Amino acid sequence: MIDYRRLRVALLGAGSVGSQVAALLLKHGDELADRAGAALDLVGIVVRDLDAPRDTDLPRELLTTDAESLIVGADIVIELMGGIEPARTLILQALNSGADVVTGNKALLATHGAELFDAADQVGASVYYEAAAAGAIPIIRPLRDSLAGDRVQRIMGIVNGTTNYILDRMDREGAEFADVLADAQALGYAEADPSGDVEGYDAAQKAAILASLAFHTSVPLEAVHREGITDVDQVMMDAARHAGYVIKLLAVCERLTGEFDVSPTGEAISARVYPALVPRDHPLASVHGANNAVFVQAEAAGDLMFYGAGAGGVQTASAVLGDVVSAARRHIAGGVGVGESTRANLPAAPIGHVTTRYQISLDVDDRPGVLATVAGILSEGRVSIATVEQTVLVADAARPQAADDRVGRARIIIGTHTAREQDLSDTVDRLGASGVVRRVVSVLRVEGD
Repeated sequence: MIDYRRLRVALLGAGSVGSQVAALLLKHGDELADRAGAALDLVGIVVRDLDAPRDTDLPRELLTTDAESLIVGADIVIELMGGIEPARTLILQALNSGADVVTGNKALLATHGAELFDAADQVGASVYYEAAAAGAIPIIRPLRDSLAGDRVQRIMGIVNGTTNYILDRMDREGAEFADVLADAQALGYAEADPSGDVEGYDAAQKAAILASLAFHTSVPLEAVHREGITDVDQVMMDAARHAGYVIKLLAVCERLTGEFDVSPTGEAISARVYPALVPRDHPLASVHGANNAVFVQAEAAGDLMFYGAGAGGVQTASAVLGDVVSAARRHIAGGVGVGESTRANLPAAPIGHVTTRYQISLDVDDRPGVLATVAGILSEGRVSIATVEQTVLVADAARPQAADDRVGRARIIIGTHTAREQDLSDTVDRLGASGVVRRVVSVLRVEGD
């Protein structure tokens, strides 16, 4: 082996990803040195409990609970602890000591990314975070580097494996949400408290990161519109299938053009997460199981698709080690770190400014004039109808009915042309209060057609 310069690597966290990173660093050290041009010496691993069971056997002499002492003198610090604190404080300490940082901490980057990048710029260090947005899928570097000379117009991503697993099984097997969620928890795809996944928080954090990169603008987490999948049921699945769609939880990041007074270019951006209808012939519709995919539309490059495992210890470790090699190469080459480009300063538009198509499902009285009333309300709200399908709902003969239930019921499924979100929302409110609509069953956006 060549006598390489040696770089000290400190690892913070030895969970499912951290333990795999450590194991691969120790196992493939010579290979990684050849690729990096430097020997990568794992000098310590910070853990909360020295005696806790781990996915991988790690040398006990490397384990420590003293993170601050380990950071001192490290050239590269890998943060895989998760959470906001103490990860934020430790990363700032590492950067201020001159170390480069590799992290997969999406929650921290979505809330304090600007602070961390600024701290890195002050000392000429770099923060690498390929593992923070889509697991093993290489998407950070393509957005930050390969597409830096292009104009990204739109990103649509399936960036949460748990929700994709749930929705995929509901679509393909006709399974119920609660049953599939229980299976996901048993398989380790979902936590005991699954709200971070099924309520869209995880995907929203990733959307903030992707939008910041794609549009060279710092996008705070609170600017991301978020909806989860807990209201998705088989009625909605069946309606989607019948219309030629599949329901996916999407992170959508989009460049908007219009009259935005706070933007000198008249442009703004939208970052949002919600369950949406995707045409079955769209590439994202074929993303099954717990896989992730990111679909990028750029002005010059056109349509690009990134697909692969969005989670998993060894898969995510691959992305982390790629960043470690990049950081090592920078140390060998010298010079300041690569800063983040956020100088576009585009404003984040509220969800009401977004335009897309919709599918609206309504339970109504089955009597003359109802459809005309519904159509009139939509027209008044500047929402144009593209398709209408009506199905008579048969009452359960074995169940006693109240007097007002003896009027027949029907379900109307309306597909709209492109409409403004605020107009659609106001119109749905008027439909619900119209007296002819018994229940607004669902409103789903259509993306990717």
